[in-house]
Amino acid sequence: MFLFSHCPPFKKTEHPEKNSAADTATPNKSSTISTMAPIPGQEHYKVVVVGSGPAGHTAAIYLARANLEPVMFEGFMAAGVAAGGQLTTTTEIENFPGFPDGLSGPELMDGMRKQSERFGTKIFTETISRVDLSQRPFKLWREGADTEDKDAILADAVVIATGATAKRLHIAGEETFWQAGISACAVCDGAIPIFRNKPLVVVGGGDSASEEATFLTKYASKVYVLVRRDALRASKVMADRLINHPKVEVLWNKIPIEAKGDKLLKQLVIEDTKTKERTTLDVNGLFYAIGHTPNTSVFKSQLDLDDVGYIKVRPNNGVPSTYTNIEGVFACGDVQDKTYRQAITAAGSGCMAALDCERWLESQEHH
Repeated sequence: MFLFSHCPPFKKTEHPEKNSAADTATPNKSSTISTMAPIPGQEHYKVVVVGSGPAGHTAAIYLARANLEPVMFEGFMAAGVAAGGQLTTTTEIENFPGFPDGLSGPELMDGMRKQSERFGTKIFTETISRVDLSQRPFKLWREGADTEDKDAILADAVVIATGATAKRLHIAGEETFWQAGISACAVCDGAIPIFRNKPLVVVGGGDSASEEATFLTKYASKVYVLVRRDALRASKVMADRLINHPKVEVLWNKIPIEAKGDKLLKQLVIEDTKTKERTTLDVNGLFYAIGHTPNTSVFKSQLDLDDVGYIKVRPNNGVPSTYTNIEGVFACGDVQDKTYRQAITAAGSGCMAALDCERWLESQEHH
């Protein structure tokens, strides 16, 4: 694995007055955190960004342009996904502003990474596997070196942009045909040639499944929707649109059991959840639309999470913000957004986190 050389310890820099769009905000004090003396020789940075998708890189770009010398831990196959996040598995992006001809997910993330580095962000291709947010400076540990206090990285502020990972069922044959007929993002992959004018399957019964199945009808010859119950969880509008679409057939009380094919997916064995009867569908694509898992396990018991595991952010001075329950820790992107989950909204929240972080750090200098 490729690792960037270690960055030098942070050296405090005096910043000139900035012409920002808003005045410095006074942070809410939702928790009392003690301070600690660093161990001699420990790496100590002003800001550490954890995660490397659109949110993380946008935050890094803004922080670097503010002369805060951010350090990013982009992860090494964190949550099973390459550095750059979910977009690295996307073949074509047509709805990110500024690219009228579209581009691939890896191209977009490569450009963001280069822009982060251009303004001075130091990037480590390593995963943060342990944190201690109980006192400042905060302590973070790299995967593989996370048992000794002396190995901790110190940070005055932390921006969390670890994203969320699409859920999968891991049926028989899934690993063989992953990205060879099986995907967890219809909007990302549905238009690629192997799926065009072919019968496809969507698994799920909520709004996301309904939206993705409807989207796939633009390319597929037919779309089967497997619903494990006898009713959709989707809103009535979405459900009616799905059921009444001429290219869609909803198969009630069905779940996928096994994927079959040669180099590409050709068949899907499904099972009736009531009778246990199994049948085989001749299909060329399987798309999961069963939700996402936020990548927050390392922050459990320290940050406030919702019942699914997304980080809760709270208003600051009465306006929306990226503040968490711990002062100096900010969350942006899909790790705190279970509603939109788009590259552009993630980037926007990354900008918010950087501005919140910058203003908070400035307020600490005046205390």
